[in-house]
Amino acid sequence: MTAHVFRAGAPADLATLRSLRELPGRWMGRGFNLIARPDKHDNQPFFLQLSATQETLEFAPIGAPVPNRGSAQDDIFFRGVHYTQQISDAVTGGALHFETGQWIDVPATTAPAAPETVARLATIPHGDALLAQGQPLTVQGGPRIDPADSTPITHSTGQPVTNAQYLAPFTTTPLPPGIPAGAIANPNVVLTEAIKNQQITETVVLPLSTTDVIGGSAGGIQNIPFVVTNANATSMTAVFWIEKVSDPVLGEFLQLQYTQTIILNFLDIDWPHINVGTLVKQ
Repeated sequence: MTAHVFRAGAPADLATLRSLRELPGRWMGRGFNLIARPDKHDNQPFFLQLSATQETLEFAPIGAPVPNRGSAQDDIFFRGVHYTQQISDAVTGGALHFETGQWIDVPATTAPAAPETVARLATIPHGDALLAQGQPLTVQGGPRIDPADSTPITHSTGQPVTNAQYLAPFTTTPLPPGIPAGAIANPNVVLTEAIKNQQITETVVLPLSTTDVIGGSAGGIQNIPFVVTNANATSMTAVFWIEKVSDPVLGEFLQLQYTQTIILNFLDIDWPHINVGTLVKQ
């Protein structure tokens, strides 16, 4: 009997990852997490959980080009990375989030007519799986970080919730240590504060959405029945910024910032669950 010999694949040419080429490796840093979650256990409509976070995000290249066979056009091949994300509470050390998935770089196509895109496929152990996509770009200088609005929206009317007594936790819950003022209304201030004294020379922008239509199709989120009934995750938008930072002492280093908003629907309200982070490549 002939023994089968398994050999390691050749190292991936990171340049073929295009806009994802700087991701492989380990990134570590801190951030902030805001989530309004159901609180039937305590007979309350919701509980506002605010957490300063510490995070490790690891990427590794997928070992070979991935072929997608064509019927309306010729085959395409794309590269990508797989990743593991672990987030814990910076104060208590308790686990907050675990996620695995892939990022893929999809070339431009003719059928459907679509530009180069990136896509993120993710699963988390609450019973959720998502597909999000967007068009990458590279800009000189630092990122443009727009505000992230945490205002809950009444789902049936599309109007902001304005009952001050109902929303009291949004004004009375104390921020964790080290989180700047204003972070409840706009968690992205954590990102802008982190880079306000930095010189960023170049930024790769990776926008993602489960609802944006590209090439005639959008992504989406699928949830187990319990999640659908009790706190349905309906959409996700995110922006990741890969930043080249020039520091007079440390020299040049790579930094990854991101903001992500997932809409959770319960009690006929769409609640923004916002997570932000600033990580440095190790």
